[in-house]
Amino acid sequence: MRIEIWSDVVCPWCYVGKRRLESALGDFEHADEVEVVYRSFELDPTAPHHGTELTLPSIARKYGRSVEEMRPMMSGLMDTAAQEGLELRLFDTVHTNTIDAHRLLHLALATGGPALQRDLKESLLAAYFTRAEDVGDHAVLRAAATEAGLDAERVDAVLASEEYADAVAADIAQARAYGATGVPFFVVDQRYGISGAQPAEAFTEVLERAWADTHPAIEVVAGAAGADGAVCGPDGCAI
Repeated sequence: MRIEIWSDVVCPWCYVGKRRLESALGDFEHADEVEVVYRSFELDPTAPHHGTELTLPSIARKYGRSVEEMRPMMSGLMDTAAQEGLELRLFDTVHTNTIDAHRLLHLALATGGPALQRDLKESLLAAYFTRAEDVGDHAVLRAAATEAGLDAERVDAVLASEEYADAVAADIAQARAYGATGVPFFVVDQRYGISGAQPAEAFTEVLERAWADTHPAIEVVAGAAGADGAVCGPDGCAI
């Protein structure tokens, strides 16, 4: 089973949704056979590449509200995140561009597979939300990438180029094709879509349904006359 997750590294609900999916997978009997791949989505492609403005006033301006109006909403989100074990510093994060972070996530997938990409995703989310670092800053990105296990020289080469920019654009185009206008957006086996940071129970329901689709149970029925047929087993054959 494959789960593809469209998300951004500056999206708090993406972090919450990640934790809720992980909770569901922790209780899923077939979790070892589930592959999770992260896809790119830019919440604001026009954001500066090295942000200095705090996120709060930027979001307030976007929605035509005051900072004081937005503050209780962000506090509520932090409370929700805390229930998932996350301590988010939403009042300290900066409004920054994420294209380079997404390009590194594609590098991780290409060189180390889903496991390395997962580690980098967690490293980037933690850098932005729990340490309030600027994930548009190449120094921050380099530190997060090497911490996750990527080769430092390869990271520098990607950051100094436009490598994987086409892969990021392809992910965003696919999200649009699926009808996703926001993130997180989860797609299971290219068959089931889940929009938003749903409760763990919702993820569990979809996981079980998707597994049943590809691993249907066999219904054992009696013979035409309704009688049990003779069989042989480990202890011999019925006579």
